[in-house]
Amino acid sequence: MSAYTALSQAGYRASVRDKTTLFFTFAFPLIFLVVFGLIFAGQALEDSGRTYISYTAPGVLSWGVGNAALFGIGFVLMQWRRDDLLRLIRMTPTSLPSVLASRYTLALGIGVVQAVLFVAVAMLPPFRLTLDSGWPLALPVLFLGITTFLTMGVIVGSIATTPEAVAAIANCVMVPMAFLSGSFLPMDMMPGWIQAVSWALPLRYFNDAISAALVGSGDMGDIAVGCAGLLAFTVVFGAIALKTFRWSNHS
Repeated sequence: MSAYTALSQAGYRASVRDKTTLFFTFAFPLIFLVVFGLIFAGQALEDSGRTYISYTAPGVLSWGVGNAALFGIGFVLMQWRRDDLLRLIRMTPTSLPSVLASRYTLALGIGVVQAVLFVAVAMLPPFRLTLDSGWPLALPVLFLGITTFLTMGVIVGSIATTPEAVAAIANCVMVPMAFLSGSFLPMDMMPGWIQAVSWALPLRYFNDAISAALVGSGDMGDIAVGCAGLLAFTVVFGAIALKTFRWSNHS
């Protein structure tokens, strides 16, 4: 059995056993969907005639998926390093790419299940989300978005030394980003300076690309721009992650 396979299986078993974390990983974005969906039920924006749910559902979905990817690997790397598991893994014929690839596979699996569950709930009668015919294009966007936020999580998990630090750093990154990137409210309702700042945030590109694919809020050009932005952030965050990664708190 390869190191990648062993780590992937161990990660899957650990995730399944942690029922509380598993439940809230999927329930957390759904809570926001229900809240915003019920508040704006049946309402539409005057300028476009589109319903609020067609704006907020893709944004909340991308935020929830990104949140899970960042928190998931951030906590694991911090705990493994604190408990010296990473040091022990390093003493075996296991490379860093195998460690990160195993977590990436798990993050992709969780993200896909999150997305399917979220969209299924959003299409129920209380919310009435209508998918565009180009919705399959959301899948590669989803994979790229998870990759971007996973690399951010590697940075967080490498610099944080306690669970509290991981939570504090991750929340300071993800919560403001959600409001500044239009995950909860349409960007058209935001002041001009927030719209300008949002282009410096990866979640804006994730939101726009997912929205264009799922509900047809844009065309192939919008999806391409979103994917290009996510790819650029992945390269930058990946380089930083490699520089900051530590096998032990003592190194």
